[in-house]
Amino acid sequence: MKLKSLCVYCGSRPGQGGSYGEAAKGFGRLIAAEGITLVYGGGNVGLMGALADSVLAAGGKVIGVIPERLVARELAHRGLTALHRVGSMHERKRKMAELAHAFVALPDGVGTLEEIFEVITWAQLGIHAKPCAFLNVEQYYVGLFQFLDHNSILSAD
Repeated sequence: MKLKSLCVYCGSRPGQGGSYGEAAKGFGRLIAAEGITLVYGGGNVGLMGALADSVLAAGGKVIGVIPERLVARELAHRGLTALHRVGSMHERKRKMAELAHAFVALPDGVGTLEEIFEVITWAQLGIHAKPCAFLNVEQYYVGLFQFLDHNSILSAD
């Protein structure tokens, strides 16, 4: 079965050095080339903006989900295929999960980890059976993978 939509968790900052931004752009071009709809946080800055812009520039579809308080701060991307405005971060995560058929985390900080770990937890609890993954740019997540492996957090029971 072909993947229809992919939720990508990433940040409103560009990251250090530019390699994460380049990875986000390349990933966006791949998403568009595969005919997959991007679902993401709806922002126009940082890795979020780079990812969305690259999908759109390659002719792809992008659905953003953003809380009203971030729209008011003028962070919402104005050129998306669709933009869902929600009342809270909790509603944002729920809506993104509903719209997506799989999840990927790009390199970023605590917020991105919280989002990907929530959907991983949902998968472990049987709430969904959608794939969850990390884009491990420049070995960004190696330490996290070692921690998870050491603690058998992601192993099957």
